[in-house]
Amino acid sequence: MLYLIGLGLGDAKDITVKGLEVVRRCSRVYLEAYTSVLTVGKEALEEFYGRELILADREDVEQEADSILKDADSSDVAFLVVGDPFGATTHSDLVLRATQLGIPYRLIHNASILNAVGCCGLQLYRFGETASIVFWTDSWRPESFFDKVKKNRQNGMHTLCLLGKGTPQALHGAVGLFSPGPGDRRGAAQR
Repeated sequence: MLYLIGLGLGDAKDITVKGLEVVRRCSRVYLEAYTSVLTVGKEALEEFYGRELILADREDVEQEADSILKDADSSDVAFLVVGDPFGATTHSDLVLRATQLGIPYRLIHNASILNAVGCCGLQLYRFGETASIVFWTDSWRPESFFDKVKKNRQNGMHTLCLLGKGTPQALHGAVGLFSPGPGDRRGAAQR
């Protein structure tokens, strides 16, 4: 069986009791290492869980999923995700592949940024579409997040912006392009 296990948002001890029990009995345990940043090192997780973790980057999950799913039809394999397993759309593909191969799966949910944002005092029902802001490269500068933020503002909704992993310099470039214009008290960004 394939287990997708949420790790929560804090440290190694944020895993649920159910999740920890599964991790300790699986034949292999993968740690997804590309959609979120761990607040503790892999070694801290391994020490608390009492077992070795195999790092899985984007290419492993998207291009080499068969290696993760190998033998999951006859033994237990865990896939650990910071936050909740379905906080990122890329994990849905792993479930679809498992289903196509006849491999059963089970989800063990945990807290994610999508519900933790409530600690800011903002009401979850007042959020519009979530926007992902990726770090730019010299050849790739997507601006689709801007339209989502703008639409949410026009509708009087909050926007949860998920920042991609990358360099602070890349984020600075995006902030410079989409910063509020002079005299704009509401913060509507200028192109």
